[in-house]
Amino acid sequence: MSLSPAIHLAIGAFDGVHLGHRAVLHSAREAARADGGIVGVLTYDPHPSKFLRPESAVPLIFTRAQKDNRLTEAGAQLIHHEKFDRAHAAIEAADFPRWLKANFPHLKSIHVGSNFQYGRGRAGNGESLITHAEIQGLGVRLVAAVQLGKETVSSSRIRQCLAAGDLDLANAMLLRPYEAEGTIIGGRQLGRTIGFPTVNIAWEPELKPAFGVYAVEVIFNGEAMPAVANYGLRPTVESGPVAPLLEAHILRGLAPSTGDVVRLSWVRRLRAEQKFANLDALQAQIAKDSAQARQVLGLQM
Repeated sequence: MSLSPAIHLAIGAFDGVHLGHRAVLHSAREAARADGGIVGVLTYDPHPSKFLRPESAVPLIFTRAQKDNRLTEAGAQLIHHEKFDRAHAAIEAADFPRWLKANFPHLKSIHVGSNFQYGRGRAGNGESLITHAEIQGLGVRLVAAVQLGKETVSSSRIRQCLAAGDLDLANAMLLRPYEAEGTIIGGRQLGRTIGFPTVNIAWEPELKPAFGVYAVEVIFNGEAMPAVANYGLRPTVESGPVAPLLEAHILRGLAPSTGDVVRLSWVRRLRAEQKFANLDALQAQIAKDSAQARQVLGLQM
Protein backbone atom coordinates (compact mmCIF):
# COMPACT_ATOMS: atom_id res chain seq x y z
CA MET A 1 0.00 0.00 0.00
CA SER A 2 1.45 3.37 -1.08
CA LEU A 3 1.98 5.94 1.65
CA SER A 4 2.23 8.76 -0.89
CA PRO A 5 -0.76 11.10 -0.93
CA ALA A 6 -3.12 11.02 -3.87
CA ILE A 7 -2.80 13.76 -6.48
CA HIS A 8 -5.88 15.65 -7.61
CA LEU A 9 -4.83 17.37 -10.81
CA ALA A 10 -6.18 20.58 -12.34
CA ILE A 11 -5.27 20.87 -16.03
CA GLY A 12 -5.24 23.94 -18.24
CA ALA A 13 -3.27 26.81 -19.73
CA PHE A 14 -4.30 28.97 -16.73
CA ASP A 15 -3.14 32.25 -18.28
CA GLY A 16 -4.40 34.90 -15.88
CA VAL A 17 -5.60 32.43 -13.21
CA HIS A 18 -9.01 34.06 -13.46
CA LEU A 19 -12.29 33.19 -11.73
CA GLY A 20 -12.94 30.27 -14.06
CA HIS A 21 -9.46 28.84 -13.48
CA ARG A 22 -9.88 29.27 -9.74
CA ALA A 23 -13.11 27.29 -9.90
CA VAL A 24 -11.15 24.38 -11.40
CA LEU A 25 -8.52 24.73 -8.66
CA HIS A 26 -11.28 24.82 -6.06
CA SER A 27 -12.65 21.53 -7.38
CA ALA A 28 -9.22 19.91 -7.01
CA ARG A 29 -8.86 21.40 -3.52
CA GLU A 30 -12.18 19.92 -2.43
CA ALA A 31 -11.14 16.49 -3.66
CA ALA A 32 -7.74 16.76 -1.96
CA ARG A 33 -9.30 17.89 1.29
CA ALA A 34 -11.60 14.86 1.28
CA ASP A 35 -8.77 12.31 1.29
CA GLY A 36 -5.74 14.25 2.50
CA GLY A 37 -4.35 14.43 -1.01
CA ILE A 38 -2.30 17.00 -2.90
CA VAL A 39 -3.60 19.71 -5.23
CA GLY A 40 -1.60 19.46 -8.43
CA VAL A 41 -1.59 21.60 -11.55
CA LEU A 42 -0.59 20.58 -15.04
CA THR A 43 -0.04 23.59 -17.26
CA TYR A 44 2.00 24.30 -20.37
CA ASP A 45 5.12 26.21 -21.30
CA PRO A 46 5.09 27.39 -23.99
CA HIS A 47 1.39 28.15 -24.29
CA PRO A 48 -0.09 25.65 -26.80
CA SER A 49 -0.95 28.45 -29.24
CA LYS A 50 2.75 29.27 -29.64
CA PHE A 51 3.29 25.79 -31.07
CA LEU A 52 -0.01 25.20 -32.85
CA ARG A 53 -0.32 28.63 -34.50
CA PRO A 54 2.88 30.63 -33.95
CA GLU A 55 1.79 33.26 -36.47
CA SER A 56 -1.17 34.16 -34.25
CA ALA A 57 -0.12 32.98 -30.79
CA VAL A 58 -1.99 34.61 -27.93
CA PRO A 59 -0.08 37.29 -26.00
CA LEU A 60 0.19 36.09 -22.41
CA ILE A 61 -1.38 38.09 -19.60
CA PHE A 62 1.30 37.14 -17.08
CA THR A 63 4.80 35.70 -16.95
CA ARG A 64 5.37 32.14 -15.80
CA ALA A 65 6.47 33.38 -12.36
CA GLN A 66 3.37 35.54 -11.98
CA LYS A 67 1.14 32.65 -13.03
CA ASP A 68 2.81 30.30 -10.55
CA ASN A 69 2.33 32.84 -7.78
CA ARG A 70 -1.39 33.07 -8.49
CA LEU A 71 -1.77 29.31 -8.87
CA THR A 72 -0.13 28.82 -5.48
CA GLU A 73 -2.41 31.46 -4.00
CA ALA A 74 -5.38 29.54 -5.42
CA GLY A 75 -4.29 26.35 -3.65
CA ALA A 76 -1.81 24.57 -5.93
CA GLN A 77 0.73 22.51 -4.00
CA LEU A 78 2.45 21.00 -7.02
CA ILE A 79 2.85 22.80 -10.35
CA HIS A 80 4.16 21.00 -13.43
CA HIS A 81 4.94 22.96 -16.60
CA GLU A 82 4.77 20.53 -19.51
CA LYS A 83 6.62 21.47 -22.68
CA PHE A 84 4.03 21.69 -25.42
CA ASP A 85 5.83 20.36 -28.48
CA ARG A 86 5.29 18.01 -31.41
CA ALA A 87 5.46 14.89 -29.23
CA HIS A 88 2.91 16.16 -26.74
CA ALA A 89 0.58 17.44 -29.44
CA ALA A 90 0.64 13.98 -31.06
CA ILE A 91 -0.75 12.12 -28.02
CA GLU A 92 -4.06 10.55 -29.01
CA ALA A 93 -7.04 11.57 -26.89
CA ALA A 94 -7.65 7.96 -25.79
CA ASP A 95 -4.03 7.73 -24.59
CA PHE A 96 -3.96 10.99 -22.66
CA PRO A 97 -5.15 9.59 -19.28
CA ARG A 98 -2.55 6.82 -19.58
CA TRP A 99 0.11 9.47 -20.18
CA LEU A 100 -1.14 11.40 -17.15
CA LYS A 101 -0.97 8.34 -14.92
CA ALA A 102 2.57 7.56 -16.10
CA ASN A 103 3.72 11.09 -15.30
CA PHE A 104 1.75 11.44 -12.07
CA PRO A 105 1.96 7.95 -10.48
CA HIS A 106 -0.33 8.80 -7.55
CA LEU A 107 -2.94 10.53 -9.68
CA LYS A 108 -6.49 9.97 -8.46
CA SER A 109 -8.67 12.61 -10.08
CA ILE A 110 -8.60 15.08 -12.97
CA HIS A 111 -10.25 18.52 -12.87
CA VAL A 112 -10.84 20.54 -16.02
CA GLY A 113 -13.16 23.20 -17.37
CA SER A 114 -16.28 21.92 -19.11
CA ASN A 115 -14.95 23.19 -22.47
CA PHE A 116 -11.61 21.36 -22.10
CA GLN A 117 -10.14 19.89 -25.29
CA TYR A 118 -7.14 17.60 -25.48
CA GLY A 119 -5.31 15.06 -27.55
CA ARG A 120 -4.15 15.03 -31.15
CA GLY A 121 -6.11 17.55 -33.19
CA ARG A 122 -7.92 18.51 -29.97
CA ALA A 123 -10.18 15.54 -30.62
CA GLY A 124 -10.97 14.89 -26.96
CA ASN A 125 -13.52 16.75 -24.84
CA GLY A 126 -14.90 16.52 -21.33
CA GLU A 127 -17.20 13.59 -21.99
CA SER A 128 -14.54 11.52 -23.75
CA LEU A 129 -12.10 12.32 -20.94
CA ILE A 130 -14.50 10.77 -18.44
CA THR A 131 -14.67 7.60 -20.56
CA HIS A 132 -10.93 7.38 -21.22
CA ALA A 133 -9.96 8.19 -17.63
CA GLU A 134 -12.32 5.57 -16.18
CA ILE A 135 -10.32 2.87 -17.94
CA GLN A 136 -7.27 4.06 -15.96
CA GLY A 137 -9.19 4.17 -12.69
CA LEU A 138 -9.25 7.95 -12.61
CA GLY A 139 -12.10 10.20 -11.65
CA VAL A 140 -12.94 13.33 -13.66
CA ARG A 141 -14.73 16.49 -12.62
CA LEU A 142 -15.91 18.89 -15.29
CA VAL A 143 -16.18 22.40 -13.87
CA ALA A 144 -18.77 24.75 -15.34
CA ALA A 145 -17.63 28.07 -16.75
CA VAL A 146 -17.98 31.11 -14.48
CA GLN A 147 -20.22 33.93 -15.64
CA LEU A 148 -19.65 37.61 -14.93
CA GLY A 149 -21.79 40.32 -16.42
CA LYS A 150 -23.86 37.71 -18.30
CA GLU A 151 -20.75 36.60 -20.20
CA THR A 152 -18.26 33.81 -19.60
CA VAL A 153 -15.03 34.65 -17.83
CA SER A 154 -12.12 33.80 -20.11
CA SER A 155 -8.50 34.75 -20.73
CA SER A 156 -9.41 36.09 -24.17
CA ARG A 157 -12.06 38.35 -22.65
CA ILE A 158 -9.53 39.64 -20.11
CA ARG A 159 -7.06 40.36 -22.90
CA GLN A 160 -9.73 42.33 -24.75
CA CYS A 161 -10.57 44.32 -21.62
CA LEU A 162 -6.94 45.18 -20.85
CA ALA A 163 -6.27 46.21 -24.44
CA ALA A 164 -9.41 48.38 -24.45
CA GLY A 165 -8.68 49.98 -21.07
CA ASP A 166 -11.52 48.31 -19.18
CA LEU A 167 -9.39 47.62 -16.12
CA ASP A 168 -12.35 47.35 -13.73
CA LEU A 169 -13.85 44.39 -15.60
CA ALA A 170 -10.46 42.77 -16.18
CA ASN A 171 -9.65 43.00 -12.46
CA ALA A 172 -13.06 41.60 -11.55
CA MET A 173 -12.42 38.55 -13.73
CA LEU A 174 -8.86 38.16 -12.41
CA LEU A 175 -10.14 38.45 -8.80
CA ARG A 176 -6.81 40.03 -7.88
CA PRO A 177 -5.64 43.22 -9.64
CA TYR A 178 -3.62 43.07 -12.83
CA GLU A 179 0.09 43.43 -12.11
CA ALA A 180 3.35 44.45 -13.75
CA GLU A 181 6.77 43.50 -12.45
CA GLY A 182 10.13 44.95 -13.42
CA THR A 183 13.36 46.63 -12.43
CA ILE A 184 13.70 50.36 -11.75
CA ILE A 185 15.82 51.96 -14.48
CA GLY A 186 17.29 55.40 -14.89
CA GLY A 187 15.52 58.10 -16.88
CA ARG A 188 15.83 61.70 -18.02
CA GLN A 189 14.37 62.91 -14.70
CA LEU A 190 12.01 65.21 -16.55
CA GLY A 191 9.32 64.62 -13.92
CA ARG A 192 11.49 66.25 -11.27
CA THR A 193 11.59 69.49 -13.22
CA ILE A 194 7.79 69.80 -13.10
CA GLY A 195 7.36 68.67 -9.50
CA PHE A 196 6.37 65.06 -10.12
CA PRO A 197 9.41 62.77 -9.94
CA THR A 198 8.81 59.30 -11.31
CA VAL A 199 10.42 55.89 -11.21
CA ASN A 200 10.73 54.12 -14.56
CA ILE A 201 10.09 50.39 -14.65
CA ALA A 202 11.66 48.12 -17.27
CA TRP A 203 8.64 46.13 -18.39
CA GLU A 204 7.92 44.54 -21.77
CA PRO A 205 4.73 42.48 -21.49
CA GLU A 206 3.52 40.20 -24.28
CA LEU A 207 0.07 41.71 -23.83
CA LYS A 208 0.25 45.49 -23.82
CA PRO A 209 -2.59 47.06 -21.82
CA ALA A 210 -4.19 50.28 -23.03
CA PHE A 211 -1.95 53.31 -22.85
CA GLY A 212 -3.05 55.71 -20.17
CA VAL A 213 -2.88 56.90 -16.59
CA TYR A 214 -3.65 54.51 -13.74
CA ALA A 215 -4.03 54.57 -9.98
CA VAL A 216 -1.63 51.88 -8.77
CA GLU A 217 0.22 50.51 -5.78
CA VAL A 218 3.99 50.11 -6.08
CA ILE A 219 4.97 47.10 -4.01
CA PHE A 220 8.55 46.93 -2.75
CA ASN A 221 10.00 45.11 0.27
CA GLY A 222 6.52 44.10 1.36
CA GLU A 223 5.20 47.67 1.37
CA ALA A 224 2.45 48.82 -0.97
CA MET A 225 2.95 52.49 -1.80
CA PRO A 226 0.12 54.43 -3.44
CA ALA A 227 1.10 55.94 -6.76
CA VAL A 228 -0.14 57.30 -10.08
CA ALA A 229 1.35 55.63 -13.15
CA ASN A 230 1.52 56.34 -16.85
CA TYR A 231 1.99 53.60 -19.44
CA GLY A 232 2.50 54.72 -22.98
CA LEU A 233 4.52 56.67 -25.53
CA ARG A 234 4.73 60.04 -23.72
CA PRO A 235 3.67 62.10 -26.77
CA THR A 236 4.08 65.48 -25.00
CA VAL A 237 7.81 65.00 -24.43
CA GLU A 238 8.79 62.54 -27.17
CA SER A 239 8.93 63.49 -30.84
CA GLY A 240 10.15 60.28 -32.49
CA PRO A 241 9.22 56.59 -32.30
CA VAL A 242 9.76 55.23 -28.80
CA ALA A 243 8.99 52.03 -26.93
CA PRO A 244 6.14 52.11 -24.39
CA LEU A 245 7.33 53.06 -20.91
CA LEU A 246 5.80 52.39 -17.51
CA GLU A 247 6.54 55.15 -15.01
CA ALA A 248 5.07 55.87 -11.58
CA HIS A 249 4.94 58.87 -9.26
CA ILE A 250 4.88 57.73 -5.63
CA LEU A 251 2.19 59.56 -3.66
CA ARG A 252 3.26 58.41 -0.21
CA GLY A 253 6.39 56.57 0.89
CA LEU A 254 10.06 56.43 -0.05
CA ALA A 255 10.51 55.71 -3.75
CA PRO A 256 12.59 52.62 -4.61
CA SER A 257 15.99 53.13 -6.25
CA THR A 258 17.49 52.19 -9.60
CA GLY A 259 18.06 48.44 -9.71
CA ASP A 260 15.25 47.60 -7.29
CA VAL A 261 12.65 45.09 -8.48
CA VAL A 262 9.06 46.22 -7.89
CA ARG A 263 5.52 45.08 -8.61
CA LEU A 264 2.76 47.42 -9.69
CA SER A 265 -0.78 46.52 -8.76
CA TRP A 266 -3.12 48.30 -11.19
CA VAL A 267 -6.17 49.51 -9.28
CA ARG A 268 -8.07 51.78 -11.68
CA ARG A 269 -7.61 53.43 -15.06
CA LEU A 270 -8.02 57.19 -14.76
CA ARG A 271 -7.80 58.31 -18.37
CA ALA A 272 -6.28 57.62 -21.78
CA GLU A 273 -2.84 58.94 -22.67
CA GLN A 274 -2.93 62.27 -24.47
CA LYS A 275 -0.63 64.91 -25.91
CA PHE A 276 -0.52 68.32 -24.24
CA ALA A 277 0.43 71.65 -25.79
CA ASN A 278 3.30 72.23 -23.38
CA LEU A 279 4.87 71.15 -20.08
CA ASP A 280 2.71 73.55 -18.08
CA ALA A 281 -0.44 71.86 -19.36
CA LEU A 282 1.09 68.45 -18.65
CA GLN A 283 2.02 69.54 -15.13
CA ALA A 284 -1.54 70.75 -14.45
CA GLN A 285 -3.00 67.46 -15.67
CA ILE A 286 -0.61 65.35 -13.61
CA ALA A 287 -1.71 67.32 -10.54
CA LYS A 288 -5.32 66.43 -11.35
CA ASP A 289 -4.38 62.79 -11.99
CA SER A 290 -2.53 62.61 -8.67
CA ALA A 291 -5.51 64.04 -6.81
CA GLN A 292 -7.84 61.52 -8.44
CA ALA A 293 -5.45 58.66 -7.69
CA ARG A 294 -5.28 59.75 -4.04
CA GLN A 295 -9.05 59.58 -3.85
CA VAL A 296 -9.21 56.17 -5.54
CA LEU A 297 -6.50 54.79 -3.26
CA GLY A 298 -8.08 56.11 -0.07
CA LEU A 299 -5.58 58.82 0.77
CA GLN A 300 -6.73 62.00 2.45
CA MET A 301 -6.32 65.10 0.32
